[in-house]
Amino acid sequence: MMDSFIKKVFDGKTDNLVHMQFQKFSKGEFRDKALVSVNKIGNRFSIGTTYEYANELVRSAAEKLKNGEKTKVTGVIVSTRDLKGQLEFDNIKQFMGVKQYIINHELSKEEILGICDKFSTSFIGLSFSAGDTELKIKAKAPKSAKPSTSSDKAPSADFCKLKTLDIELVRDLLFDVTNFESIKKIFIRHDFIITDIDIPKNEKDPAKMREMAIRKGKIIRKIDIDGRETLKEIKFEA
Repeated sequence: MMDSFIKKVFDGKTDNLVHMQFQKFSKGEFRDKALVSVNKIGNRFSIGTTYEYANELVRSAAEKLKNGEKTKVTGVIVSTRDLKGQLEFDNIKQFMGVKQYIINHELSKEEILGICDKFSTSFIGLSFSAGDTELKIKAKAPKSAKPSTSSDKAPSADFCKLKTLDIELVRDLLFDVTNFESIKKIFIRHDFIITDIDIPKNEKDPAKMREMAIRKGKIIRKIDIDGRETLKEIKFEA
């Protein structure tokens, strides 16, 4: 089962993957982040999310493949690093130091999971099918995070799309929603409020300072179930 970074924060846990999710944030309020939209028709779940869940969804969908089974995979691995010789890719696009390694060939379960493990600090935007599950992620680099303003238009939960019959794939996204199997529509959004950034004192490299800095603040989780919204709030540092 997927263990999303939001669930880890609300469980009081942190790790390198949680830390990575907040590296790009400055101080300020960042509204409508990590969106999740769930619609249930019959036994089938149709899920939409923003980009933050992409790597986790790729791993979870790949886990549904049988050992040795291959599936057609398309999409991109986005990184500022040179991955040539480390990654099998079909083409490459570059802009402003950001490299998009284009994938368009068959991969096995083990190969997809290997990408997730080896390039966990990169953005993994891969689309493929695994049994009764279909994952589609936009093949482009996510936009940088900027503090919210009153004129901002709320983003859509459509960067990642997942269709599945597997309740376990849904459970982690809806970890605090009881009896979600019987609910028709659920929409979740988060406000990230960063109040402090602890920068390592002995580090001189600006890039490493940004990478190692610890963000502190709170997350407000807003859950709309069939038109009724509830709020949850938790302090965090990562």
